[in-house]
Amino acid sequence: MEIMRSGRLAAIAATMLVATACAAPGGVAGISTRPTSVPQDVPSAPAAFEASPSAGRGPIDAATLGPTVTPAPQARVTPPAGDEPVRVPPPKLSRFTYAFPVKGCRATYTRGRLVLPKATIWTGKGCAFVAPVGGVVHEVNARNRWTASTDRGADREGRFVSIVGDDGVRYLGGHLDSVAPGLRPGARVAAGQLLGRVGDSGNAKDEGTNLYFAVSWSTSAKYWWVRRGMVDPWTYLDAWLNGNATLSPAARVAAVRAAVGATPPCRTLCASKPVKRPPKKPVPTQTGEPDVTRG
Repeated sequence: MEIMRSGRLAAIAATMLVATACAAPGGVAGISTRPTSVPQDVPSAPAAFEASPSAGRGPIDAATLGPTVTPAPQARVTPPAGDEPVRVPPPKLSRFTYAFPVKGCRATYTRGRLVLPKATIWTGKGCAFVAPVGGVVHEVNARNRWTASTDRGADREGRFVSIVGDDGVRYLGGHLDSVAPGLRPGARVAAGQLLGRVGDSGNAKDEGTNLYFAVSWSTSAKYWWVRRGMVDPWTYLDAWLNGNATLSPAARVAAVRAAVGATPPCRTLCASKPVKRPPKKPVPTQTGEPDVTRG
């Protein structure tokens, strides 16, 4: 009898345990899944990451699984004032110092060969044409001999001055409006010294005022096609205007002269226009006896 009573009590106790387990949140007897209280000595999360009632549906930071935090604006930092940059002079490339051939006026030019190896420097009428380097005056032509009817090659630069520099290079400035007063062949000139004034003489009459600038080597006047340009000059013009005033064309000029000879034949724009001569009037001639009636 006592044994049976004990069995019933055990069965009732087991039933109560099963019911309690089924009522637990985690579904496992004896184990609770309810959050435990946070100990007082553990610091709470920063206030920036605490979700406000309105932030429940805001963007979530994937790294922290919390609301996206907008960083506070940073104060603008002003760098301390420093010293001025040190300007380093360009390297000295030769023992000569050059000057841009147009002085005191704005000038432009094309960096490329059109027909002849020369530069057309566009600038205002009367602007100064100056010696690009120290040297000796080689040729002076103060008279404009060019005419459209003949278009002689030797006259196309109009009024011009050429010098042979101390670097051994000949420099020519053509289409001048005038030549500097008193300038004569053999006169000594310095870099930057006035040689003439820019104009439109020669075959530049209908093109606008410009300086015909050419680089070559010294020859006699009969080889006029050499003085009008043998080496492209714009690399040196660039350097003398904005870069290195010691860049010299002497080596390039010497190399071209060695390749083509001191007096190469003319190959481009050489012929003049044929001169049209008026036809000769026929001279009457008499043959045989004149028809004379005698009385």
